[in-house]
Amino acid sequence: MKTALKLIAGTGAAMFAAMPAWAQDAAGNVAEVLENATEAAAPAAAAATTAFTPTAEMVNKGDVAWMLVASAFVLMMSVPALALFYGGLVRTKNMLSVLMQVLTIVCVAALVWFAWGYSMAFTNGGDLNKYVGGFSKVFLAGVDPTTFAATFSNGVYLPEYIFVIFQMTFACITPALIVGAFAERVKFTPLIIFVVAWLTLAYFPIAHMVWYWAGPDFLHAAPDDSGLLWGWGALDFAGGTVVHINAGVAGLIGCLVIGPRLNYKNEPMPPHSLVMTMIGASLLWIGWFGFNAGSGLEANAFGALAFINTFTATAAAGAMWAIIEQVVHKKPSLLGAASGVVAGLVAITPAAGFAHPGTAIILGAVASLVCFFFVTTVKNALKYDDTLDVFGIHAVGGIIGAIGTGIVADPALGGQGWIDYTAPVAKAGAYDMAGQVITQIWAVGTTIVWTSIVSAVLFLALKYTIGLRPSKEVETEGLDINEHGERAYNY
Repeated sequence: MKTALKLIAGTGAAMFAAMPAWAQDAAGNVAEVLENATEAAAPAAAAATTAFTPTAEMVNKGDVAWMLVASAFVLMMSVPALALFYGGLVRTKNMLSVLMQVLTIVCVAALVWFAWGYSMAFTNGGDLNKYVGGFSKVFLAGVDPTTFAATFSNGVYLPEYIFVIFQMTFACITPALIVGAFAERVKFTPLIIFVVAWLTLAYFPIAHMVWYWAGPDFLHAAPDDSGLLWGWGALDFAGGTVVHINAGVAGLIGCLVIGPRLNYKNEPMPPHSLVMTMIGASLLWIGWFGFNAGSGLEANAFGALAFINTFTATAAAGAMWAIIEQVVHKKPSLLGAASGVVAGLVAITPAAGFAHPGTAIILGAVASLVCFFFVTTVKNALKYDDTLDVFGIHAVGGIIGAIGTGIVADPALGGQGWIDYTAPVAKAGAYDMAGQVITQIWAVGTTIVWTSIVSAVLFLALKYTIGLRPSKEVETEGLDINEHGERAYNY
């Protein structure tokens, strides 16, 4: 090899010496130009190989303020909103048990999120990265006021603590939703053990699969470096799969494993306070603006789009449920209207940042109609005791919303398609509605299968070890006095 190189060099030198003077001058000029170009390109090449580091100047204080408010709104959805909504729907003797379950789940979930949840959901999982993150940020290792998380816009970032806080509130409310499916008949300690295990094995992996991206510019991240469903191109703006289908299916599995309430269908079990349910539903609607509009991660026009869609879809769903009851029962009920409102909120969640307000109305109305059918007809036909209709509203509404997102996101219908927030222009024809709907169905199916398996294993393991259900005597007297030693009402 050395001999060959010497021969080439010698031949080149001989050829150069044999050139006329003008050719030697030209060759020298070309060599000088190439040398200068190489020197000029060197810094750019070095910069390209250097890891990008956001700076504080890239943080917008308006975004920070809005995301802190949105996070507080989402926390309000759990306590007090969900607690009051569920608490009003159960019987007096179990009111405090539901409040205590929701409150404790929020506390425990927040601590689990801090300890390992954030890391499992939003870091690279190495060989398992398609399905779950790693443990590089357990106990928020490496997260401090100088670290950042990406927003949708190139070059705009949030302090990482903001992103941790916002996503923490989602992790808190999701397992709290589950308890409504088997309210009034579950022991407290096994429930909390289930929540810790379910968050670890179901919620964090699905959150990673749907929302994890690689690098700061997650809209243009390589699919191979993203979570499984993100890589497929599934659209889920604020948690149709991650939160509602995930929790709703887990609730169904739980109520099937635990079994129906004592004397279910043989004695009346009306809600003890629809006033509290109304207050809870109203607070849920208000908090949901943080849930959906906050999921854009910025205070901008797309946050406003998610906000108005959350407004219109929910209004349509609440009105639709009242209309259906007027037609079917001749009396529209407050319970029905509140149920319709929640169904609309659930359905618009995955589509909030993609739909036009007009198609959001249609999506909300359709979801309300389908959820009504499930909670009044399907549940009675199959005879499962989903106490507060967690499956019928959250899972079914989430499925309608997730699949419907593939339709309403179409730019031909006023949707946003796959949004590029740096240049929000979507062209009709560039969006494949049929292909996107198929992708959405795959995402829904994957979520259902994953959470069904995890939930069934956990519920059955607890049932046959420490037990899930209280004794008949305890259930008859009520969980409030037996599980917590107090009553909601002392009269």
